[in-house]
This record gives sequence, C-alpha cells and structure tokens, in this order.
Amino acid sequence: MSCMVKICGINSEDALIAAMSAGADALGYVFFPPSPRHISLNGAKTLTKRVPNSILKVGLFVEAGDEALETAIAAGNLDVIQLHGKESPERVAEVRERFGLKVMKAISVSTADDIEAAKAHYDGIADFLLFDAKPPKDSILPGGNAVSFDWTLLTGQNFKSDWMLAGGLDPDNVAEAVRISGAPWVDVSSGVEKAKGVKDARKIADFVRAAKGY
Repeated sequence: MSCMVKICGINSEDALIAAMSAGADALGYVFFPPSPRHISLNGAKTLTKRVPNSILKVGLFVEAGDEALETAIAAGNLDVIQLHGKESPERVAEVRERFGLKVMKAISVSTADDIEAAKAHYDGIADFLLFDAKPPKDSILPGGNAVSFDWTLLTGQNFKSDWMLAGGLDPDNVAEAVRISGAPWVDVSSGVEKAKGVKDARKIADFVRAAKGY
C-alpha cells in the first residue's frame, strides 16, 4: 500500500517546511476568505516560491470568477486549480481551457449516487476528482470539516480522471482508508492540525508515513 499525499491549507512557513520535509507530493493553498486556512495573495507568493517543481502547487477556490483565478494563479505560480464549490461540468471545462492548467473538481459524497453522478458529469472532464464528505448543514466550509464518508463506496471503482480521497482523514485512519478505497491519492487538512488553520508538524509526518506505508 502506497499512495500520493496532498496536504491542504498551507498558510505558514512552518506548515510548508513540515509538509515538504515529510514528503508530501502536493500542497494546497486556500483562496477562500471564510476558511481559517485562507491565504493572502502575498502570502501565497512568498510560500510557493520555495516549493520545488517536483511538488504540485494546488489552489483551492469556491465558485471564483476568472479574474480571481488569474490573480491567484500568478501569485502562487499554481500547477492545479481545485474547484471546491458547485461549479458545473461546463465551468470545469472552461477553466481548464482558459488557463491551460490541470483542474481538480471536488465531489461531495454521502451515498453511492454521488459517485455515479460524478462519473456521469465530471469524469474525464476534470483532471482530478476529489471525493470529500458532504459538509455538515451548519458549516459554511465546503471542505476541511473533519467528517468522512463510507470509503467502501469507492472500493473497486475505476475513473478516467485521476482521483483523491478526502474527508475526515488523519494519521490513525488513513492507512485503512487507502486499503478500503484503493485511493491513489489522499488529501488532508484538518486531520493534521493542532488548532483550526494551524498545522502540526508531527501529525503531518505521521500522516505521510502512514499513507505511504513507510
């Protein structure tokens, strides 16, 4: 068992160093002001300058317009655009074509129907599908809510797009999540934090080690 790891919500030098030192394959930067993990354009510019080309730089956006995307892409020298709102398949294709970057579409999951809908509408259109748990009704955040879904919904599934598992993952359960789902990638944010929006270096290291089967 081994998979690729994305650490999302990088918003400080300490978090950046911890994630890179642990061996993360992708780093996520949240351009969504309501999130406790939000990063400014200047902050993104400062942090992403230190990231080698071997690590993907992913910008997370929620129903952002082209101007906001363009500005953030330039500031963070992004490799991947993560659309974490209710963007349509047409919008996903439009963003991919307009900016010439890989696009990741987050899919909110609670039942098997959500997986099938993703296959029907987004598979092969987005470069990555990110399967995340549906947020609690009282949450304003589309992700990073520390809730998971039934991983067996993904067991044996095949997609045209590359895909990631997210939602409620932490150092203690990620190995089991990968074993059950067969995920080639995992994505974590709140599961490696010591407080909301504040990453924990030890948890990051433990998570990467567990996900990669070290």
